[in-house]
Amino acid sequence: MKALTWHGKRDVRVEDVPDPRIEEPTDAVIDVTSTAICGSDLHLYEVLSPFLDEGDILGHEAIGVVEEVGSDVTHIRPGDRVVVPFNISCGRCFMCDQQLYAQCETTQVREHGKGAALFGYTRLYGSVAGAQAELLRVPMAHFGPIPVPEWGLDQHWLYLSDILPTAWQAVQYAGVGDGSTVAVLGLGPVGQFATRIAKYRGARRVIGVDSVPERLARASTFGIDVVDTTQVDDVAEHLVTMADGRGPDATIDAVGMEAHGSRGAKLLQSVVNMLPDAVAEPLADRYGIDRLDALHTSIRATRRGGTVSISGVYGGMLDPMPMLEMFDRGLQIRMGQAHVRRWTGELLALLGENDVFGVDDFATHQLPLAEAPSAYEMFQKKSDGCIKVVLNV
Repeated sequence: MKALTWHGKRDVRVEDVPDPRIEEPTDAVIDVTSTAICGSDLHLYEVLSPFLDEGDILGHEAIGVVEEVGSDVTHIRPGDRVVVPFNISCGRCFMCDQQLYAQCETTQVREHGKGAALFGYTRLYGSVAGAQAELLRVPMAHFGPIPVPEWGLDQHWLYLSDILPTAWQAVQYAGVGDGSTVAVLGLGPVGQFATRIAKYRGARRVIGVDSVPERLARASTFGIDVVDTTQVDDVAEHLVTMADGRGPDATIDAVGMEAHGSRGAKLLQSVVNMLPDAVAEPLADRYGIDRLDALHTSIRATRRGGTVSISGVYGGMLDPMPMLEMFDRGLQIRMGQAHVRRWTGELLALLGENDVFGVDDFATHQLPLAEAPSAYEMFQKKSDGCIKVVLNV
């Protein structure tokens, strides 16, 4: 089969690789019809390269048709159309019973002290072959894959694999309710959905923050107030002023470890990535420092007693945090990988009624899998108005 494989920093290639097969009774093999490039994939393209091996298959957002199932898989069968959550969870362990599916004890990568295994996401998360491929082996398929209706384009359902539940959880964690003022830092795919979900769930005012004109314009079309970071001196102070001089009730950081405006941390990340993996891996794992401009801005902007919800991916172990300010302001901080299956029931019902979140035309680019390498470059550079890429397989 054809699959997108990793070969080094900013070096991904579509190559022939062996077809996956059923290895356990709880496995399934999915014929992927559409897959997507996620903002989290760009971390693999750049700063997390020490944890990848040459030939690793990338990607963790997929929809397709069931080709084969193991003997313990009964809720789906060959021919069914399914979405595959990006985290791999058993549905039966202590953590899954708490609906903390991203912490599944059956698939936790204990060797690296990490939570549930993820598709296509480094040794830290299990080195499971990813979804940017013609076929995908799905472990824990007795629980994970979500059957979806036959009607609708792939992208009507595809985002249930990651970015829609991730945005929903970010808004849930932010405590958004009627009358809230919410700021969303970063208007990439998750940030765009987070603004729409916050508005749907009753926020009085939603403010989107970014520097890319196309992202700001897209948010504006959904009635979101926008802040162009290139036009203000201090984003946090500006948000405080916009929100009654107190700041937003909640701020969602949808940026993560590669935030702009953190030059020192960017330099350190670049230096580590130039080292051999044997040296770079322990440095990144134990002493890594993220680019924290977005997170620090979120903390400074949020009103006293408010909430900072973090959906952007962070990986540093020595990140400097303003603990005095966080404690003095009485902030609540909530974060983590999305517990996809926790939210998909509600989201399926909403998607079944109508396109309330604008999923059908959400992708700015639809390209064949063969063009994935150039799509990664375009997405990273934010060129050609690129916000979301769907790869047709």
